Amino acid sequence: MAVTPKTPKTPKTPKTPKTPKTAHPLQEFYSRPGVPLSSGPDRARRQARMLAGLLRDFAGPAVIVDVGCGDGSALAVAASRNPAHRFAGIDWSAGALRRAQDLGLTVVCADVSGPGLPVADGAADVVIMSELIEHLVDPDGAVAEVRRVLRPGGSLLLSTPNLAAWYNRGLLAAGIQPIFSEVSLTGVFGRPGRVVAGHLRLFTRRALTEFLTASGLRCVTVAGARYHDVPRPLGPLDRAFCRWPSAASILLVHARKE
Repeated sequence: MAVTPKTPKTPKTPKTPKTPKTAHPLQEFYSRPGVPLSSGPDRARRQARMLAGLLRDFAGPAVIVDVGCGDGSALAVAASRNPAHRFAGIDWSAGALRRAQDLGLTVVCADVSGPGLPVADGAADVVIMSELIEHLVDPDGAVAEVRRVLRPGGSLLLSTPNLAAWYNRGLLAAGIQPIFSEVSLTGVFGRPGRVVAGHLRLFTRRALTEFLTASGLRCVTVAGARYHDVPRPLGPLDRAFCRWPSAASILLVHARKE
């Protein structure tokens, strides 16, 4: 018997959720003005291409859930390029979800780190976690929830910054804090850049694949992608390192629930 996903209820204007005593301590941070809600058009196009390749031979409309959809810009591009399928986004920032709704997306406000994503067991054909896992205090619980909501054979498309990116290796050797890493939620210290993104967990390729395997997912492919903020003169070098995922700027993983 097919499992029917829970259809997220979409209010006309989502209200900013009140933060109870038991709320996640980072929820206030991600509701602040100025905290990035999107990784830009490069990520959106990359995500849409990955999803289109996955759905190319898919029979019937697939259910795709974007966990940590932010302002919905990436999900909107994916939905526009894959119109035969069903899309829903989940995020805990009401401000981000208002912008996602303006793009015509079905969204729901929920704690993206779990437990208890508002999706039925085995309801999703694809779960997207794009530039999310590095923000989570409890990635174990989040990936366990992803595995729960995926149908057998369903796919996780995950992307995250690479701690062992080629330039981070040089920076660390020089005693400089690696790009993407952060020691505070109030400012940038010891590394280049000015934006505090709230990164808490950083992965190498080996750590990420071992973690997903231990979580009950089989890694089908691991690829590399470039980082949009690399200085232009270094762009060709960054693109070249995409061929070596272990040293690429961004890790792209397609994992499957057996």
